[in-house]
Amino acid sequence: MGYYLGIDLGTSYFKAGVFDENGKLKGLGRQVVRKRTGDGTICELPISLFWTTLRKSVQEAIQNAGITSKDIITLSYSSQANSFVLLDGNMQPLTSIILWPDNRAGETGTQNWALENKDDFLKTTGIGIDTSPQFAVAKINWFQKNQPEIWKRVKTILFISDYLTYELTGKKISDVSTLSLTGLLDVKKSQWWNSALNAFYLNSGYLPSPQLTGSYVGGLTGKGAKLIGLSPNISYYLGCLDHHCAAIGTGVLLNNTVSESTGTVLACVSHSQSYAPDSGICTAQGMTDGCYFRMAFNNNGAVSLEWYRENFAKEYTIEELIEMAKDIEAGCNGLVAKPCVHNYNELSGFENIQSIHKYGHFVRAILESTANSLNSLIKELKGTHFSGRVISTGGGAKSRLWVQIKASIANVDFYIPETNEAACLGAAMIGAVGAGKLGDWSEVTKKWIQYKEMIKPVSKE
Repeated sequence: MGYYLGIDLGTSYFKAGVFDENGKLKGLGRQVVRKRTGDGTICELPISLFWTTLRKSVQEAIQNAGITSKDIITLSYSSQANSFVLLDGNMQPLTSIILWPDNRAGETGTQNWALENKDDFLKTTGIGIDTSPQFAVAKINWFQKNQPEIWKRVKTILFISDYLTYELTGKKISDVSTLSLTGLLDVKKSQWWNSALNAFYLNSGYLPSPQLTGSYVGGLTGKGAKLIGLSPNISYYLGCLDHHCAAIGTGVLLNNTVSESTGTVLACVSHSQSYAPDSGICTAQGMTDGCYFRMAFNNNGAVSLEWYRENFAKEYTIEELIEMAKDIEAGCNGLVAKPCVHNYNELSGFENIQSIHKYGHFVRAILESTANSLNSLIKELKGTHFSGRVISTGGGAKSRLWVQIKASIANVDFYIPETNEAACLGAAMIGAVGAGKLGDWSEVTKKWIQYKEMIKPVSKE
């Protein structure tokens, strides 16, 4: 029996999942990404820590699966977007990996985004959200202006998953899914958009060649395999953006469903057979010709819950607080949490506070606020063929109460996948389909995607 390895290059954790030919998770590795944040304006991952963290997660997964690296057939990845490294003419890093939350560019980082106010920006890039200093090009522009001694040595810019690809295979290529959130890509043509490159004094020579997700790259080189403790010649396939990968790992490609992830932010993804860029939605190439991912975000995510615990209920765990919320009726006896309640001073983000309101009320109010924001995203993404099902992933899917509240507010059925590591699963599926031994997307999805529970709306919620 062969096994399929999916790597998730997350912002908080690197994960690696080993899956068998039936899509069962046999081993999981999970390592904290220890970022360097300085005074709070930077967010970097030193190159050595990148490889140490990744190698540990891969080795942990292999060990937990009880296999050796020689048993692995394919490797693919799920990636964060807008995290990058600058390299010199010898392909040696000049910087750490600059992660997307890095805010060194400040507000001046958006001044070159005049393009976004033109009609062809949305039509070409598929980006329907506001640009910000967290986009990679804002920070690249910062290096151009503030560290010219480094910039004059730059010959190549690789995003985090491109850097992984290059070091493991020697190929300077990138997937169009992850690139879709850079604002530099012509989505329909799957190529760099010269107007955007010119706005930031760039050209395609600095950048990897865009290729479709699932493209075969080659086998791991001896050098690359050694970096993460794998065997040479394991087949490597281009992965995709983490939220897209999680959608693949929940069956969205076939089932006309919407996947949702409640993490630091809320994200919803659907799969469409038409290219229809729209405000509030980010559109990217899908897995087959004529299909596209559609994704919507909202900042009203799980961070509010952690903020409340950290500031007002530190003696309890998140799980204990959610347990308290189980005894609170819908509506929280009039208590309302505003969206992104963590952005307000003290408890001023809550409305109608009364003496009867205890920990459980405040927690339930946050869960309901998040569910209302999620409902808005689901409404944005629901197409004419929407099946009426939402697949719940991420940390929020671990709380049955939270999923029940979401289902009731959205008035749709929510499904919880058997494997909660949907991004790792989606990456492994890319490799499995690419290898061709288990069938096409339809066959692999039907075989690999299972749900352990369906949660229906209840009117009292």
